[in-house]
Amino acid sequence: MKQIYLDNAATTSIRPEVIERMVEVLNDNYGNASSTHSFGRSSKALLEQCRKNIALYFNVSASEIVFTSGGTEADNLALRSAVRDLGVTEIITSKIEHHAVLHTAEQLQNEYNIALKFVNIDACGQVDYEHLEELLQSGNKALVSLMHINNEVGNILNLSRVAQLCKKYKAMFHTDTVQSVGHYKIDLKEVSIDFLAASAHKFHGPKGVGFCYIRKDSGLKPLIFGGEQERGYRAGTESIHNIIGMDEALKIAYANLETEKEFVSGLKTYFIQEIKKHLPKASFNGGCDDAINSTYTLVNVCLPIAPEKAPMLQFQLDLKGIACSKGSACQSGSNQSSHVLTEILNDDQLRRPSVRFSFSIYNTKEELDYVISILKEFVNS
Repeated sequence: MKQIYLDNAATTSIRPEVIERMVEVLNDNYGNASSTHSFGRSSKALLEQCRKNIALYFNVSASEIVFTSGGTEADNLALRSAVRDLGVTEIITSKIEHHAVLHTAEQLQNEYNIALKFVNIDACGQVDYEHLEELLQSGNKALVSLMHINNEVGNILNLSRVAQLCKKYKAMFHTDTVQSVGHYKIDLKEVSIDFLAASAHKFHGPKGVGFCYIRKDSGLKPLIFGGEQERGYRAGTESIHNIIGMDEALKIAYANLETEKEFVSGLKTYFIQEIKKHLPKASFNGGCDDAINSTYTLVNVCLPIAPEKAPMLQFQLDLKGIACSKGSACQSGSNQSSHVLTEILNDDQLRRPSVRFSFSIYNTKEELDYVISILKEFVNS
């Protein structure tokens, strides 16, 4: 049976070069980076070199990069400390953010009685920037938290525009860039962002490691207490092999960015063309067929399938060896509808199945042809 992986927005396979580098470090650099002997110093040197390397990609100081267990921890660190320690009394976000942001914001509202406000979004899930400016005029000390690229429908946020609005109204700006780091360049000298979250397993690195960019002198305090690792921001022995793997994956991603972007964009364009040709009654959620305002890495398709037949689609795709997502991977174990799609689709569209297909350099057009044939078979049966 064919095995076709089209769930790269959930996680990516680790590049062979990254695995090779990680194994090398596991064998040779197992010292604790906090130890003062030669084994520890060797690990510490590698750790700090990774920090410098990653900082260079974003045009920031190495001291502004804090290693975490991934994007969720980085989101929690920024939001929780902003409320607890920085005097933020209002969080402005959207209803289609990742749950790492939404659930954290809701918890902070319960704990600290902060104001939680949601910016309007249009039918494609794009932020209403004029409404955002209205919300920022409240006079409260606000934190705006909006993701760069939506993990379910692929909408791209105008980071510069949001950053300018935040600066104008003296608000702090946090962005979850889990779907964009390694796929897009972000210059934090050009775009004024206070806090940024990233995760290695979205760009062919290992799971369980990411980083949080924390703007210098922001005043952010730690979320996890214990030792003085990560300049006191994040206690706990650093996972050197994972951090090395993230650094290696990011280095390869940015070294090959344009070539790989062109290849993956070609796959997405081809897939959209084939869907339109063979399944003309299908629609694309969130404007994900828009090459300018949507990421090149994924499509989210609403298929012309009767509601009573819809529950079998995911099972059939899996049976045929096709890995993809109903909504997002974070929703896959739940019978609930995607909170993102619930916000942007009408009742008729919500009764039909929507599937997210996300691509990588390891996919081929031949694989996409196979997927189209299986979808046609299911829709027409």
